[in-house]
Amino acid sequence: MTTALVSALLFLHGLAHLPVWLPRTNPGEPFDPRHSWALAAAGVQGPRIHFTAATWLASLTTALYAIAGAAAATRAEGWATAAILAASVGLVLKALWFNPWLSLGVLLDIGVIAAVLTNWPASLY
Repeated sequence: MTTALVSALLFLHGLAHLPVWLPRTNPGEPFDPRHSWALAAAGVQGPRIHFTAATWLASLTTALYAIAGAAAATRAEGWATAAILAASVGLVLKALWFNPWLSLGVLLDIGVIAAVLTNWPASLY
């Protein structure tokens, strides 16, 4: 049961990145992936470059979380490494495009890293 819950959490958190970071047409969205405060501060200009970088990082995060979820479901050895990588890439993504609306995602990524570093839940190790 614990394995299924952890696997589902990893999958779902990973899949949540796609609708948040993929193209939108509604100007009332809480943040815009076409503008990264950090990339702009570094001199990287252009909404297309910012959006492409956000899309790639979000897709990588989704793929890594899917790998971690599948590996956890089968109790494969590398699930924890994949989860740490997924959460780390997710944190980089959310830091470069930070908006308070993304705070739950930040907390979930930190929670994944903390859980893996403390070997929680023990039944997966």
